[in-house]
Amino acid sequence: MSAAKTVKPQIKRVDPAFWYAGMKNPSLQLMMSGPGIAGITDVTTDYPGVRVDSVVRLDSPNYLLVYLNVGQAKPGTLTLNFKGLKKAPKPLAYELKAREKAGYERRGFDISDVLYLLMPDRFAQGLDHSKPIAGMNAYREDRTQPSLRHGGDMEGIRQHLDYFTDLGVTALWFTPVLENNSPDSDNGFSTYHGYATTDYYRVDPRFGTNEDYRRLIDDCHARGLKVVMDMIFNHCGFEHPWMSDMPSKDWINLPGWLEESGGTSNAEGTSFLQTSYKLTPVLDPYASEVDLRETTEGWFVPTMPDLNQRNPHLMRYLIQNSKWWIEYAGIDGIRMDTYPYAFREPMADWMRELQEEYPNFNTVGETWVTEPAYTAAWQKDSQLSGQNSYLKTVMDFSFFDKLSQAKNEDTDGWWKGMNRLYNSFVYDYLYPNPSSVLAFIENHDTDRFLGAGRDSLMLKQALALLLTVNRIPQLYYGTEIMMNGTKEVTDGYVRQDFPGGFPGDQQNAFTREGRTRVQQQMFGWLSRLLHWRKGNPVIARGTMMQFIPYDGVYVIARQLADHALDAPNHVAYRTVLTILNGTTKPTTMHVQRYAEVIGATTRAKDILTGRYYDLTKDIELKPRQSLILDF
Repeated sequence: MSAAKTVKPQIKRVDPAFWYAGMKNPSLQLMMSGPGIAGITDVTTDYPGVRVDSVVRLDSPNYLLVYLNVGQAKPGTLTLNFKGLKKAPKPLAYELKAREKAGYERRGFDISDVLYLLMPDRFAQGLDHSKPIAGMNAYREDRTQPSLRHGGDMEGIRQHLDYFTDLGVTALWFTPVLENNSPDSDNGFSTYHGYATTDYYRVDPRFGTNEDYRRLIDDCHARGLKVVMDMIFNHCGFEHPWMSDMPSKDWINLPGWLEESGGTSNAEGTSFLQTSYKLTPVLDPYASEVDLRETTEGWFVPTMPDLNQRNPHLMRYLIQNSKWWIEYAGIDGIRMDTYPYAFREPMADWMRELQEEYPNFNTVGETWVTEPAYTAAWQKDSQLSGQNSYLKTVMDFSFFDKLSQAKNEDTDGWWKGMNRLYNSFVYDYLYPNPSSVLAFIENHDTDRFLGAGRDSLMLKQALALLLTVNRIPQLYYGTEIMMNGTKEVTDGYVRQDFPGGFPGDQQNAFTREGRTRVQQQMFGWLSRLLHWRKGNPVIARGTMMQFIPYDGVYVIARQLADHALDAPNHVAYRTVLTILNGTTKPTTMHVQRYAEVIGATTRAKDILTGRYYDLTKDIELKPRQSLILDF
């Protein structure tokens, strides 16, 4: 019997593949992987301004972490030399690139923006779409199957950038674009959605290359569009190389069941613990240990390993990854998925470091609890929590929840209809910064606002409210052409293909000519509203006042003093009134009730229709009518 063949130690991969000189944090972690490299005992370099701070070996013999101090280094290529093995790997050339701009010059999204959320797989396909991609685990593109891949890509998005500027949005949020190399399941499911990352430094090749992503962002910037990148620190995909060769035993939460399952994602008969999906224990002062453990350590599903952010080496890897994408691709913001599921302390460290490096950047965290007090406690500088999250923007699930109920109700004199929205906004005193809260009426994880219906009047009310209140608004792709659907069968039915985005489509809703009359009416209505909102100082900087719904009418005022508009000679205000008839019957807006914001103004223009209204008289409103008066 022959002796086992000795594997020559070699470095197969280094993450990140390159870095940037001049970062405020001088420490750089290089995660090296390759057979037997943990036997390296010494790493040296003679590059000016660089020193090796530490060499860390993990549980696996196939990983080595090298921590460099590059605080004084200039851009260039350094050489790392290795010792300690009989056959040491050859010297490694590593590049430190020059940054394209200083950290403070990276400006994120804010209340002046409107985010447009889309799923790359479901939006549009480029002309040269490749399929199948060699080297990927088994998958198929089948547009008849709601849970399989449909074949959208970055080139498809890039070819329709003029559509976004015509519509009037200012920022694009793509669901995750990084590699999801999980095979299709036997029962017809895939990771088309992007939330099962298998390579944190590689765009999924079905969408394009890293260079394609960067080029798409450059083209967006040329049109005045920002780009928000969706990231996930809570979990990864089961096919990530970490799972077949885990760097250390505590790289993930609850790894024991993997031994029981033989290293597979089959949890049957094992001690697998799934998350409760309940986020309240994270902030609950009375939370039990079992509840808190289920939330933060339980896995989403067996195919999405739950990462342990308390491992400092893992967290350093993730923090560097977020910075790398900011520097490399020029993203303008981050949306962090499943934010409270991850451990609070390491996530706060990440946010604090990002704030120090990029003080004008912005990150929004998904905080899916419908009580304002919970959401507010996650915002940066909140006094409701004993620990500062440093998270600038949180998602307003209360707004979404209350609006979802109100759309099916008539506004009464107490709690129903638009009263629900009023009673949500009254808690804005809990937020350190209400204008840095992101609101939405639907997204990729909810039913479409229209459900299975076509109620354009209520949709217009929702959009009028969303786009004029003191919030950062987020739209979901296709709302502008009244796309509908529910999750009753599968999420795929609220993530349908945009008509006209794929070869063979019978309709092209990207063009005026291709839209139906009803679709064009909604597109035109929303586009007018969005273009009016763009650059509007009252919406971006104005105060907000709301009035308790009266006779079914809900009124919100936004005001900005003239001196803030560079007209200091007299004290006056530019005012925007959002007026909603929250009932299915005609009603009257009693103008005198709103005298404190109308003042001496006698005439105002509805920006939605161009019609002028006499403010010396009561205004008769049709069922579910929406007005946005600008004066």
